[in-house]
Amino acid sequence: MSVKIRLTRQGKKKFAYYHIVIADSRAPRAGRFIEKIGTYNPNTDPATIDISFDKAMEWLDKGAQPTETVRAILSYKGILMKRHLLGGIKKGAFNEEEANRRFDEWMKQKEGKIEAKRERLSKEKDDSVRQHLEQESKVKEVRAQEILKKTSKLAEKAEEASAADQQEAPVQTSETPAKEETPAQTSETPAKEETPAQTSETSVTEETPEIKDDKKAPKQEAPVKENVQEQITEAEKPAPEPSESENAEPEQVTEEKTEGKEVTGESEGKEPDDNSEELKKEKSE
Repeated sequence: MSVKIRLTRQGKKKFAYYHIVIADSRAPRAGRFIEKIGTYNPNTDPATIDISFDKAMEWLDKGAQPTETVRAILSYKGILMKRHLLGGIKKGAFNEEEANRRFDEWMKQKEGKIEAKRERLSKEKDDSVRQHLEQESKVKEVRAQEILKKTSKLAEKAEEASAADQQEAPVQTSETPAKEETPAQTSETPAKEETPAQTSETSVTEETPEIKDDKKAPKQEAPVKENVQEQITEAEKPAPEPSESENAEPEQVTEEKTEGKEVTGESEGKEPDDNSEELKKEKSE
C-alpha cells in the first residue's frame, strides 16, 4: 500500500481551503485518511500555511510521497531544505552546526522575500486606493468647475436682467413725472369748480321764467285771436262750386246713409218718419 501526502477539499463554493493529510492513494479525495498534519488556505495573499514540521519530516522519512501541490508547500516552508541538509550530514559533507547555520540563513532569506511580497502587495493596494481617490477628486473638480460655470452664467444673466430692469425703471420714473405734472391743472380745476355763483345765478334764472311766463301770457293771446280771425275770414269766403261728379257722389252717400238708418229703424222696431217718406218720393221722381 502506497501512502501519499495530499490535500482534501473543505469550505464552500468559490471559497475553498484544504487540509494536508496522510492518506492511502486508493482512498477518494474526501474519503478516509490516516493523519492530518496541517492546513492550507489559498484565499489570502500570500497563502496561509500551517503545517507540523516534525510530522512532515517523519512521514517523508517513512517514504510517503507528496503530490505536486504538497511538494511546493513543503519547499515553501523549508521542510525539503532541512531534509537535504540532514542528508549532507549523513554523507559527512559538513557537521550539524553548519547545517543549522545554513538552514537559518535560508529561512531568513525566505522570510525576507515573503515580507517583501507582503509590503509590495500592501503598497500596491495603497497605490490603487490613492489613484482611485485621485481620480474621484479629479472628477469632483471637473464637476465643481462645470457647476461654477453654470452658476456664473446664471448669475450673469440675472445681473443683466436686473440691469435691464434698472434701466427701464428710470425711464418710467422720468415719464411719470411728466404725466403727473397736474398740480397746475388741479389748481385750475378749483377755479373752474368755483360755480356756486353760477349755480345761484342759474337758480335765479330758473325762477325768473315764471315771471316771464306771467308777463308773456297776455302777449300770447293776441296771436290766438289773429288765428281765429283768419279762420273766420277763410270760412266767409265763397266756396268753389262743385262739379257734377262731386255732387252726385254726396247724394249717393246720403242715400246709403238713409238706407242704413231705415234698416236700423226697422231692426229696432221704430216707425219711419214722414220725412223719410218724402225722401222716398223725391227719389222716385
